Amino acid sequence: MIQLSNVHKTFNTGKPNQVVAINNINLQINAGEFIVIVGANGSGKTTLLNLLAGNILPDSGLISIDDNNVTRLPEYSRSKWIARIFQNPLLGTAADLSIIDNFRLAALRTQNKGLSIGKNDKFKSLVKERIATLNMGLEDKIEQPIGTLSGGQRQALTLLMSVMDTCKILLLDEPTAALDPRSAEQVLRIADDLIRQYQLTAIMVTHNLKDAGKYGSRIIQMGEGEILKDVSGSEKQNLKQNDIYDWFG
Repeated sequence: MIQLSNVHKTFNTGKPNQVVAINNINLQINAGEFIVIVGANGSGKTTLLNLLAGNILPDSGLISIDDNNVTRLPEYSRSKWIARIFQNPLLGTAADLSIIDNFRLAALRTQNKGLSIGKNDKFKSLVKERIATLNMGLEDKIEQPIGTLSGGQRQALTLLMSVMDTCKILLLDEPTAALDPRSAEQVLRIADDLIRQYQLTAIMVTHNLKDAGKYGSRIIQMGEGEILKDVSGSEKQNLKQNDIYDWFG
């Protein structure tokens, strides 16, 4: 599904504050894997997501998705494969638009928008049905501006919107960092359910080591732009929270 070969990224090259963010990484991610990435601040976690999403381009190396070379493709050209959930619940939605308007735009994410976004009764029923699965009571509030909702509600809806159009890869960039513990738990449970239901390949960056142990089929620790540990399968399932804490000892 995803292949990174000798990918390297340096910021501020040749300056006193030069930083090697990603140091010749080689990484293969198989279809359907749910990878959790942990690491100290500055270890390269978010830079790796940005390289996959196309927000930034590597200095060297190769990135491929579904055997397509996407190394030099910008973010919008990768949208047919990738959806992304950000740390800030305010991102990823249009605050002044209603819930239904946001869902319609999400459904047209990879298509030409034209002059109409087509909110017919069939589409409204579909959105209500999907929102009802959240058990948040929002299915009868689809005309309400999405900006009036709580952070947890917005993140949950953003997750649903990520699968309204073509999506094979879900990037989760600390999706619960700005949420209270109860909302964070709910959002991660929803994400896990969607990843399973739609058979997505998912990559989540988190600082929460408890979540890193609980979720995902594979865990990667990064440090100084390199992969320090890569644990999957039964080894990942048997990994205890204290084991992960010991990585940072």
